[in-house]
Amino acid sequence: MMRAALVVAILLAGKLAAGTQEAVETTEISPNVLVLATSSGNVVASVGPDGALLIGTPSAASTAQISAILAKHTNSPARYVVIYPQGLVYSQGDAGWGERGAFVAMQEKALDRLGGHAMGAARPLPPALLALKVDRPRIAFSEVLTFDLNGEAIHIIHQAPGYSDADAVTHIHAAKTIYLGEVFPGDGYPEIDPAQGGKLDGLVKQLIWTNEAMHIVPARGKVTTGADVKAFRDMILTVRDRVQKMIAAGQTEDQVLAAHPTADFDTRWSNGRVHPDAFVREIYSALKTP
Repeated sequence: MMRAALVVAILLAGKLAAGTQEAVETTEISPNVLVLATSSGNVVASVGPDGALLIGTPSAASTAQISAILAKHTNSPARYVVIYPQGLVYSQGDAGWGERGAFVAMQEKALDRLGGHAMGAARPLPPALLALKVDRPRIAFSEVLTFDLNGEAIHIIHQAPGYSDADAVTHIHAAKTIYLGEVFPGDGYPEIDPAQGGKLDGLVKQLIWTNEAMHIVPARGKVTTGADVKAFRDMILTVRDRVQKMIAAGQTEDQVLAAHPTADFDTRWSNGRVHPDAFVREIYSALKTP
């Protein structure tokens, strides 16, 4: 995994060194809440007279373009950036926002995995971030981070482990907007990463935002509603129950995989980072682990 991360990072670094900037697609939820789609994931932005707050997984190649977009929506130079956790193979560190003078924060357990100071003295940057020529966030939060900006109350609340032990839900109240990071990837099956403390039960418990009146921003893909969160949660529970029955019947992991318990869901959910078989292995492992 580390080798793959370094290869991806070097390729991206080469593009940055050549001055390549990626296009950023913008979706407006309200005049003060935007969603900015980057190659490494969606970014929710609060913009207005108090400056700009970015929440998500911005790519380093998008930073200049996002800066230009923000300048069109606010006259304030204040910039706040909250980076959500991803695996190192996808991480863009602070995406270059610290160098631009932004306040950049991350949940402390995720920052520690990037060599940050959350659990002790700062360590050297991971090779992937060195290759990208970006830094890691320098500020960590434990449980809750709140912002009162641009007429909005914005809460970022640490959750029980799901995708990882650094999961958080962002709730932008007036705009009725929710962002869950990798807990709701949007483009496919979820990843439950035990190396980062991820747990199946915690992931399911985070998927409570099923109100169709809510704007749900996935980690990647189009803004949707709570109806898709419900469909996603129901899919996970259905596959979990199927695998549980096969385990109870004494079937091995290979036998469970051969039964293809995700078959009727693959058309909708197999287009993301997690292959159907990998998802089944995640479920199997979670159910077999005491």
